[in-house]
Parts: sequence; structure tokens; C-alpha cells
Amino acid sequence: MLKSTWTKRKTTSLVSATAMVLVMSSSAFAADLKFWTLEEQPDRLAKQVALAADFEAATGIEVEVIPVTESEVGTRATAAYAAGDLPDIINHTVQFTLPWAEAGILDVDANSDAIEALDAGTFAPGPLEMAAFSGGYASVPSDGWTQLLVYRKDLLAEAGMDSLVSFGDIEAFMAKVHNPPEMYGFVVATKVDETYLTQLVEVLLQANGATPVDGDGYKPMDEAKLIETLDFYKALVENSPPGELYWKQARELYFAGKTAAIIWSPFIMDELAGLRDSAPPTINDDPQSRELAGLTGFGTTLRGPSREDAVGWSDVRYLGITSDADTDKAIKFIEFALSEGYDQILGIAPEGKFPVRAGTVDEPSKYQDIWATLPVGVDRRAPLGELYPEDVIAGIVAGLEVGQRWGVTEGQLATASKILNSQVLNRLFREYADGVRSAEETAKIINEELSAL
Repeated sequence: MLKSTWTKRKTTSLVSATAMVLVMSSSAFAADLKFWTLEEQPDRLAKQVALAADFEAATGIEVEVIPVTESEVGTRATAAYAAGDLPDIINHTVQFTLPWAEAGILDVDANSDAIEALDAGTFAPGPLEMAAFSGGYASVPSDGWTQLLVYRKDLLAEAGMDSLVSFGDIEAFMAKVHNPPEMYGFVVATKVDETYLTQLVEVLLQANGATPVDGDGYKPMDEAKLIETLDFYKALVENSPPGELYWKQARELYFAGKTAAIIWSPFIMDELAGLRDSAPPTINDDPQSRELAGLTGFGTTLRGPSREDAVGWSDVRYLGITSDADTDKAIKFIEFALSEGYDQILGIAPEGKFPVRAGTVDEPSKYQDIWATLPVGVDRRAPLGELYPEDVIAGIVAGLEVGQRWGVTEGQLATASKILNSQVLNRLFREYADGVRSAEETAKIINEELSAL
């Protein structure tokens, strides 16, 4: 196992990331490893080029960093596999993990060896579970984020409540704080054609143990669980403002102090603290105020009435060693990237890259502690650990431990994605909230329409 060490690096001036990648990609450069990355923005590329340079300095192994557009990585990987010309390592999203292992694009033995070298016990269980394949792991988790229940913890305390974990908790909280137009109990997505609603529907159904897939593909959802979830969504709508609502209104109303809770991604965390001029908190007269950040609590898991355990919705990124890789060198790079170089991986966008390794065996919170020191923000920057208390930071990272997605463990992520992307659920959830038909009728129609897909 590679011993993890942390050294504070001096800030160095870098040539622009684009120029560096062009140089590294030139025909004169014969790298030992090729690394495809989805993080193709210039500042993000610069951090990965720096990581590769540090790795080369430590090991003598050269790495060519190659940016690949996320929407094209699937077709490019398939074509490269057919040509026997895959890169050694691919940075990829969770949806490709199991399908690529089944197709032979990923080397399951090599990725399992990399995880073993780093110690599987140091990884969050959720991301590992999503990559479990044939007694090993299809790919190596590198970072992730969870959907957050963002709420006013001061109002929660005033309501005499301790937490918001279950559907019932949220309904009780809304009943105590909902006082429109001064204060809405919630702002929930209602705009049918928005991904914001698509994600929310999966979050709610998953939280209640409802899923439209099993190991064989599509399966009708349990109607009782569907009805419970539909009723909870309708309660959220009834405590929200009227109109077509999506992420923009949710953020604006929360920032203005006009709603007690929303569901949002962690990319809201720097904006809450007044670090982005284009999306300032307006709860007071100071657009750079950190007041709202101090009043905010975050929930990473949710539980419906038909589920015993609370679960989170997570998006995880992986580093996958391919079947064409120089295996030994690729394993060394991943070991380095998730230990000595982990600050550079997480530093690409700390508010959306939570550490899937909180630490090492000897230092269990090492990388979580480092992550909390990494600066976030747009127009101003500050470390998350300066903006939020230690227990908040720890709670957000812990959300990855129980993060799930439809179809991952069943090997049916593609089927689940097709169901979600059809927006059938969006439309029918909204129609029920609008009183078009009963919950029982809506549940039956949902299963009928999904079956027809």
C-alpha cells in the first residue's frame, strides 16, 4: 500500500491549461500513461496537469492529460476499445461504470487491485457499492456529491424540532413555518421539462423504497409506495409558491429569506456565503454577508414511510483503469491521485467534489480535513471550513456513505436513466399535484406509461 503524505505545495505560475495540453498531446511527446478527463475547463485542466507533473516528479512516469467532452466520452470509449487504443485511465461518471466493465472496456482486476492498495475500508461504502462487480470493483471512486436538503436551522429550532430526516419531519416543519407570502414552508420543483424536477422525483421515490428496475430491467413500481410519494410531493407543492418553479426560484426565495427549505446541489454552498456576485443572498442589505450560511442546515439523507433506512442521492466520479492500460503504472497513478495528489483532485471544485476517501487507516479524517481548507467561490474565495462548522462539513461528507441511484446495483442504470429522461414521472407527478386525478389513478397510469417505454 502506498503511504499517504501531505505536503503544502508552493503556488507556481502555470502556462495556460490549454497550451499545456496541446504540448503534452504533440507527436513528440511519448507519455507512459494516457489519462482522459471530463474536467476540461482550462482552470480545472491546469490542476490535473499539475497533478501529472507532481506524479512524474515522484515516480518518473509521464502522464498525458487529454480532455474529453462528457457527452462524447461514451462513443469515444467504445470506438477506442474496438480499435484497441483505449487510454490507460478514464475519468468517468457513474453511469458508465458497470456497462463498461461488462463490455470489457474497464479492467476489473486492475481497478480492484488499486482499491485494495488504498484499502477499501478507507472509501465511503456507497460509491464502492455502485462499482461492485463480479467479486471486485469495476472502477475506483474518486469524488462525488449528494443532493442536499437546505433548510433554516434557526426556524427548525424555533419549531421545537431537532432534524429533518423523514417525510413526516418535513411535513411537520412546513405546518409550523408556512405563512405565505412572508414565508413558504418549501419551494419544490414543478416545471415539468426541467432536470431539477427529474432529480427530485428520483430523490423522493428512492427515499421511499420505490424503484422501477430490478436485475432483469423495468419492473412496475409498488403502487402503495408510489401513492405515499405522490402525496408527499403534493404536500410540498401546497407549501410552495404558485407557478412554474425550478432551481432558480428555489435559490432566489431561499436567499431572500422567503422559504424555510429547498432541495439543491452543494454548489449552492459558496453562493450562500456571499462569494458570487451574480447570485447574492438578499436576506439582508449586504450581498456579501455570511449570515444566511450561518443560519442554514444541510440534510444528506431522506426516509419515506415505507423505508426503514434514510438514503441519499449521490453523483460519483470514478477513475477507471482500462483493458488496454499499462496496469502497474496506472495503479500507481491512481494511488498517487487519491493520496498525495488528492488535494488537487478535490481542489478542482471543492463544493462539488466531496472526498470519497475521508482519510487513511492511520488518519481517518485526513482528506476530509484537507478538503475543508480548500477555497471555494467565484468573485471571492474562502475555504469551506471557514464558512461552515466542522460538524456540517463532516455531515455532508458522510452523506456519500449511503448515497444511491436507481439501477446502479441492479446493473440497470441505462434503463433507469431512460425512464427518468422520458419525463413521464415529472408530468404525472405535476398533474396529480394539480388535482387532475386521484393518487390511485396516477399510480396506475405511471406504471402503464413506463411499461410502454
